[in-house]
Amino acid sequence: MSKQGNIQVNSKNLMPVIKKWLYSDKDIFLRELVSNASDAIGKYKKLVGIGEAQADNAPYRIEIISDEIARTLTVKDNGIGMTEEEVEKYIAQVAFSGAEDFIARHEKAGKDGIIGHFGLGFFSAYMVAEKVEIQTLSYQDGAKAVRWVSDGNESYEIEEGTRTARGTEIILHIAEGEEEFLHEHKLEELLEKYCKFMPYEIFLNPKNNGEDTPVNQTAPLWLKDPKECTKEEYEEFYTATFHEFDKPLFWIHINVDYPFRLKGILYFPRSKQLDFNRGEVKLYCNQVFIADNIKEIIPEFLLMLKGTIDCPDIPLNVSRSFLQNDREVQRISRHIIKKVADKLCELFDEDRAAYEGFFNDIAPFVKFGCMKDESFYDRVKSALVFTDIHDKKFTLEEYKQTLTPVEEPIQQEAEGAEKKVSYKIYYVTDPDQQAQYVQAFKENGINALIMRHYIDIHFVSFLEYKEQDVRFLRIDAETPESLKATPEGVDAEKVIEVFKANISDEALKVEAQALKNAQMPAVLQIGEFMRRFTEMNRMYQDPNTKPLAVDQTLVLNLSNPVVAALTEMEEEKLQVVCPMILDLAKIANKPLTAEELSAFIERCCALLNVAAK
Repeated sequence: MSKQGNIQVNSKNLMPVIKKWLYSDKDIFLRELVSNASDAIGKYKKLVGIGEAQADNAPYRIEIISDEIARTLTVKDNGIGMTEEEVEKYIAQVAFSGAEDFIARHEKAGKDGIIGHFGLGFFSAYMVAEKVEIQTLSYQDGAKAVRWVSDGNESYEIEEGTRTARGTEIILHIAEGEEEFLHEHKLEELLEKYCKFMPYEIFLNPKNNGEDTPVNQTAPLWLKDPKECTKEEYEEFYTATFHEFDKPLFWIHINVDYPFRLKGILYFPRSKQLDFNRGEVKLYCNQVFIADNIKEIIPEFLLMLKGTIDCPDIPLNVSRSFLQNDREVQRISRHIIKKVADKLCELFDEDRAAYEGFFNDIAPFVKFGCMKDESFYDRVKSALVFTDIHDKKFTLEEYKQTLTPVEEPIQQEAEGAEKKVSYKIYYVTDPDQQAQYVQAFKENGINALIMRHYIDIHFVSFLEYKEQDVRFLRIDAETPESLKATPEGVDAEKVIEVFKANISDEALKVEAQALKNAQMPAVLQIGEFMRRFTEMNRMYQDPNTKPLAVDQTLVLNLSNPVVAALTEMEEEKLQVVCPMILDLAKIANKPLTAEELSAFIERCCALLNVAAK
């Protein structure tokens, strides 16, 4: 027979858990108390707006007062206040939300601007306080002031209070070891971090002479209509918020009211590196700071940006430190991605020259975003800009129009297999190191794209997957047909035989063909597939792991007079010249190792000796 019962919660056992584990950071207590004060003012303001409370024209304000001698920290507001019944209802009951109760009782007031929902923020005070006292006076006519005090265990005291003005003050008696929260500079730091943009003025240790300056901005720039914001305002906000003195490249002002509320500004800083540590996207809820770089709502590739996102509709858990992973969060995240993509396309369409001028600064970020989110790629692919070896700019579709498509069998081994049209795109990863190849391409009217960032190793594979009709080859992967010449009376097989007999690398693949550039004795070709695989593998492996062997082929240039003369050369010269040809090919491909460089210098000296005889 089944039996039913009620779960019993013992407050004596629950409070230590709340105090220790409710919040991820101890200093969040100040954010919670100031947020509650802001809510109290917001509630009163709403009641005035719907005619259920009388306005007194006093400016709304929150005060934070520290007293190092008395060891107290006080948070005061002139908001709605509480009656004795409300204190016992909202404070003495754990997890009873005064905000939810207010919204239910005053439906006409609406819930906009109300932050609290769980009824737990107040108890964060006990993370730093040994005792908490409340002095409060309700806005209601005839209400009496109330004093409530508790050491955070299962009991409390409540009596008539001394407050004479509407509002509430929370007095924290700071615990031993938590004295830093009495120091003004620490409080300034926390208010700057958590409360910088709260909607009501906050004063720290006010002098009461009317000359105090609030520590916060009650109307952050993201709340303004984008059409009313100037370039100077955007740049000033960027500098003040992120303490960056380099001006951003551009920014995106998000202003959405339906189907969810979302406002914010995302800045694109000047950076050619994928640096997640430099990014700083601050998430707010009703102007209250929640956290930096929340990946559930800010996609990973956008965390390289700087910005502020304010979304009152985000579903927070009780500590407000993490987002619940629900469909609403995903919708918001998708919308932010769309706004970023739309802005890039807009900049490309409106002023392509200016866009091309800064695209290299954002290219790593954009490419990373494309690979992380294919829908982002689908939106921005027409605004992806590539630079060729002549410093001209193209989109991928524009560049393909400059190439001659080739037909390749879909199944290489099958006879009569169906053919597909594709474009062979050569690219350069290091224009200086690969200068010999680049020069040969330029002299023979062959183009290539500059793909020098390490993310391009992955991006070319991504483009091949997405576009299907392109095949990328690094400039040293193969010899284009237009670089080849007709050999004149040279025995290629004999040349290869003589060359291999005079080098120590028996495993090296050697071929011979005539090239139009007769000055190059040989070029080193690196197989595209194996090189890509090896480079990607090296990125993720332990640096001490022995790298995989790459597929290398040395192509001897039969048009070069030295190579053509190898079969007639004396043995003494061959022993110097053949290794020297290999060295030169290696130098044109990558820097020599210390051991290879030493051997190269020795051969140079030996060659000089041979020439002197």
